[in-house]
Amino acid sequence: MSDMLRDEQLSILRDISQSVAFADDRQGKIGELIAGGYVMKDGDLFELTPKGVTAVEEHAASLGAGDAEQASASPDRLI
Repeated sequence: MSDMLRDEQLSILRDISQSVAFADDRQGKIGELIAGGYVMKDGDLFELTPKGVTAVEEHAASLGAGDAEQASASPDRLI
């Protein structure tokens, strides 16, 4: 799996991939994901990098096919 991301980090990646808004208290966590190369910031928007997309997809695959569609990531989704 991708550098063993914590559940909270994977949750943030999924939210970004699905264009879900999130609370300001998660901003520090996003900084960690940016530093790790999973997320990039474009102005006020966050976008998954290819590494972030892979992390979400690998996590979804580990959950099983039923949850994979729900957790799948699209690299062109912005928040």
